[in-house]
Amino acid sequence: MLGYAWIWVGIAVIIATYSLGASGVAGGFSLTTVILTIFAANLAIGAFMILTADIGTEHGLSFAVYLRAPFGIHGTHLPAVSRGLVAAMWFGIQTYLGALALNGIGEYFLGFSNWFVWYLVFGLVQIGNTMLGMKSVERLAALAAPAIIAISVWMYFSLEGLARTNGLNIWTFRAEGQMSLLVLFIANMGFWSTLAIDIPNLTRFVKTGTRQRGFFARNRNIFAAQLLALPVTQAMIAGIGAVSFIATGNWNPVEVIQGDAQGMALVILLALVVLAQWSTNNSANLIPAALTFINLAPRAITYKTGVALAGVVGTLCFPWEILGNLFVFLGYYGAFLSAIGGIMVADYYALRGRKLNVPDLFNSNGQYRYTGGFNIAGLLAWFIAGGLAAWWSQYAFVIGFPAGFIAYLLLMKALVLPNHPQAELGRGNGDEFLAASVGKDWVHTGFGAFARVDCDAGHELPAREDL
Repeated sequence: MLGYAWIWVGIAVIIATYSLGASGVAGGFSLTTVILTIFAANLAIGAFMILTADIGTEHGLSFAVYLRAPFGIHGTHLPAVSRGLVAAMWFGIQTYLGALALNGIGEYFLGFSNWFVWYLVFGLVQIGNTMLGMKSVERLAALAAPAIIAISVWMYFSLEGLARTNGLNIWTFRAEGQMSLLVLFIANMGFWSTLAIDIPNLTRFVKTGTRQRGFFARNRNIFAAQLLALPVTQAMIAGIGAVSFIATGNWNPVEVIQGDAQGMALVILLALVVLAQWSTNNSANLIPAALTFINLAPRAITYKTGVALAGVVGTLCFPWEILGNLFVFLGYYGAFLSAIGGIMVADYYALRGRKLNVPDLFNSNGQYRYTGGFNIAGLLAWFIAGGLAAWWSQYAFVIGFPAGFIAYLLLMKALVLPNHPQAELGRGNGDEFLAASVGKDWVHTGFGAFARVDCDAGHELPAREDL
């Protein structure tokens, strides 16, 4: 539980978060209103994450593999790779920002200035760290998270002091903007809509209590991360961005303090900026991107190859060129990703009741083949709901999610289920399509064969002739 919570503290601290709070203050709201709105928005998206997280804790499935159920064994590649490309691009952007900080350290100690060299070095270090697996990522987060919190507190008091010097009270300051509070709320929800849909990539590694029928008991180790670490950290960091804007008119406190700091204080600040980008990139960008690329060609792409490929793709996007237009681009991506979230929740809970025919997810001729490997209900629902959300991109999440949910259920029942029966929906079938909650786990034994074993047995497989 603690390791997973630390990961989320690290994920929530990225430079772009500062701009969220500043935009709220610039929009005419008080600092208190902005912080509470951002906290509430992240609490809401955290609650949504808990719903999709159960796919990982119950069945141990990654995001891309699960999508074979609502989209088909070939159809899964369209939404999964879309998410993977966004994650890879974010990796490039975060690495670029970290490289700028490393370049500042290099200038101070070595008199050497070349951000692209630092970009390559920083990128390779992150890729190598992520290749070592989830435990390595967790250890980095445990180191980074307390340091990030400490530097954030220091930033707050530095900026608050600067505001007082300029004759400003950060708690009573009001700008002339006219932003809608609902727009601010939805924008902050949409910020993590990407991870909200592929959260099973992380929760499949979280320690899960078996034979726990209750949803809360089964998922107790993820609650602290999604309902405490994420909203508290996001609200705190965005609040610092708001204070920076009030004090100086610049939403980026790193630039503000970097302009004033000298000597080791500057070096420590920049080092912690690097650490923040690193801890986010591992779990929020490299791992999700790698897993979607693996799903695209599992016989050719291993986990380590997928991580390396994510780094290459993130660099080829030329993140230093698109950074200025990032939020417009990701706003439209977020519209289609929110629709995927609605489809996932509709499929997993409303349609299948958390039951999945896991072996057929890996069977090219199984029930999830649908029509030529594509589930027309999932794809149509995605395009319809995503298009509606993109049309009203300011309200993307609150449009895309319910539209995807409703459209998918209607299309499945009208177009797909009559011709493509799903085994887990048959009468009398129940526990045989559940996993952790009934103390079972699916284990691949080779040659496309699966064994359903007792979780407490340490995956002791029956003899081949008994399978």
